Amino acid sequence: MTTPIAEDDLHAYADGQLDAARLTQVESWLAAHPERRARLEEWRAQSAALHRAYDRVLGEPLPARLLPPANAPRWFDLRRLAAVAWVTLGLVLGFALRDQTLSRDDKAAVASLPRQAAIAHAVFVPEVRHPVEVGAEQEAHLVAWLSKRLGAPLKAPQLDSAGYKLVGGRLLTSESGEVAQFMYENAEKKRLTLYVRREAPKAAATAFRYASENGVDVFYWTDSRFGYALSGSTGREDMLNLGSLVYKQFGG
Repeated sequence: MTTPIAEDDLHAYADGQLDAARLTQVESWLAAHPERRARLEEWRAQSAALHRAYDRVLGEPLPARLLPPANAPRWFDLRRLAAVAWVTLGLVLGFALRDQTLSRDDKAAVASLPRQAAIAHAVFVPEVRHPVEVGAEQEAHLVAWLSKRLGAPLKAPQLDSAGYKLVGGRLLTSESGEVAQFMYENAEKKRLTLYVRREAPKAAATAFRYASENGVDVFYWTDSRFGYALSGSTGREDMLNLGSLVYKQFGG
């Protein structure tokens, strides 16, 4: 008899730690539960973003200020290193797992628009062969498809005056539903992403705002239908000009 699929199986699947037999069972179960598959893809996206943000510092030595004095007793050395290790582990795990331990209502309050946009940006901007699902050569089809999936008319802003061409776009998912992501690129191969998600009918509009998420500059706002977030790593002033250009095209 097949053992029911548990939460531990889903986490192991997302981390690539299932054996072949259990992997087949989980794949079959996910085929019948597409909403859980979408959630797994979000876990993987978050994991990839964490690795991109923190892997480069794992091999670095501890800062000198965290090391004990040369004449400190050995027990002090071990205790301090253990404390640093536990605090570091707690911070990383707390960030990675908070979306999985909070209630659905709490998640809605914690999961901010700029953070979700920055994670999606970090996941797809490095892609070389598959940065988008639908390319700019099919812009009309792309906009019509994303508009249909989000349930309201969308448009891809024009950033040619700033030196950025539309690369294309893709459909993503979030706690609030389906999300559109448009990607742009300039002659220096620097990329921007515009993250557009549907907002609750009674959600209050927000003014043009700035956030920095793990080195990604995000300018974001909401109106009565959508939340918008433009993400990039070209410097805050440059992103301010680009964000303002997009903001004005959506009636800001």
